[in-house]
Amino acid sequence: MIGSRFCNGNGSEIPAYRKVGMKVLDIATYLVGGIKVTDSQSGFRAYGRRAIDCIRIDNQWMSAGSEILLQAKDNRLKVEEVDIHCRYDVQRASTEHPVSHGVKILLILLQDMELRRPLYYFTLPGTVLAAVGIGIGLELLRVFYHGGQLSYGLTLLMILLTLVGSFMAFTGIILHAISRLIDQSIRKLEIERPRKTRAESVQVQAGVSPGQMRGDKAT
Repeated sequence: MIGSRFCNGNGSEIPAYRKVGMKVLDIATYLVGGIKVTDSQSGFRAYGRRAIDCIRIDNQWMSAGSEILLQAKDNRLKVEEVDIHCRYDVQRASTEHPVSHGVKILLILLQDMELRRPLYYFTLPGTVLAAVGIGIGLELLRVFYHGGQLSYGLTLLMILLTLVGSFMAFTGIILHAISRLIDQSIRKLEIERPRKTRAESVQVQAGVSPGQMRGDKAT
């Protein structure tokens, strides 16, 4: 549960530059993880027991707010918002400079996008670049066919765009395949972990240690 500063038309007391920065980070969070909330950076939150068990924070900086939402999406947790009010007319209203803080979080979100949505981050722009390069190449061929001279600069640009675009497109496809493989492995481990726990619990209740059940020799 997120305490949002923008629910139900609130947020008029928030400075304009903060609103712009928060909206940019909200959009970035949505692009990275598909999570649509009105206040992704709010630290006023409540967590259920399952959320506490599932979420593991790796980042110690203020970007943990977005990281929590991404993990909530990964673990299929429900995210809701309630409206809150916040004052900015007090001294030391924030412990972080809003500009440097926002840029730092945005860079971290872009790094997450490389792993979570490589098709959008690499393949899509790479395909566009390659298409532009091929288009320039076709135009150069048309000019040459009608007796014109090839432009040295456009030829180099065509080669550069085609090679870089193709490399980015294939990189995105490879990263997407690796990402899906990792997700499948994690889900498999999550399914096997409860089974293993239940099996060890039955062994303990039966008075047999897990090592003996596996055939290990007692010392």
